[in-house]
Amino acid sequence: YKNKEKVLVVSSRGITFRFRHLLLDLLQLLPHAKKEAKLDTKSERGVINEVADLKGCSSVVFFEARKHKDLYVWLAKAPHGPCVKFHATNVHTMAELKLAGNHLRGSRPVLSFDAAFDAEPHLQLLKEVLTQAFATPRRHPRAKPFFDHVISFSAADGRVWLRNYQVVADPEKKKAARDAGDAGVALVEVGPRACLNPIKMLAGSFGGPVIYDNPTYVSPNAVRA
Repeated sequence: YKNKEKVLVVSSRGITFRFRHLLLDLLQLLPHAKKEAKLDTKSERGVINEVADLKGCSSVVFFEARKHKDLYVWLAKAPHGPCVKFHATNVHTMAELKLAGNHLRGSRPVLSFDAAFDAEPHLQLLKEVLTQAFATPRRHPRAKPFFDHVISFSAADGRVWLRNYQVVADPEKKKAARDAGDAGVALVEVGPRACLNPIKMLAGSFGGPVIYDNPTYVSPNAVRA
């Protein structure tokens, strides 16, 4: 296979059980991902670029936990950037949601993006970074060669809403769809789900000049105060 894209998934110390389960759910959705041991938060984040280089990864998903209650997700292209920092809220894992969907592990996802991602420049950049991180390379050794689930990214209220759906055949719609020439499938949510509020975008990987700053973002510390 030609696309050698790999994703490094790493977390900081002090991560809670819910955030850790979200990370493990994400690893199940990304067969081309590699997991690394927890990173000490006191060290420089630039070390992540060196770890990604050693692992042969070109994208990084970094879960940074603060105060055992706040989760920040970094999405970066190593080693030259760009990099996006999110504040993750409304986190629900697969085990917690108890939804009816159940797709095959390792299958390639269909990435679905809202039309709003093409409206603004920072959303276009965000769409490209998400695509390169979540799109499983074709003919990857660990991936199954078919599609049976859809990862949906929706842009609303200045946030990115992440959902994961299984594609199932709907017997009620099947006859009508056959007459109309449609596939007759339905979507059943599997999980996990999360709301990602973009805070800022950096030109480099975990550093560099700020190319986008969210003017409406309010930190959780300010909300609690």
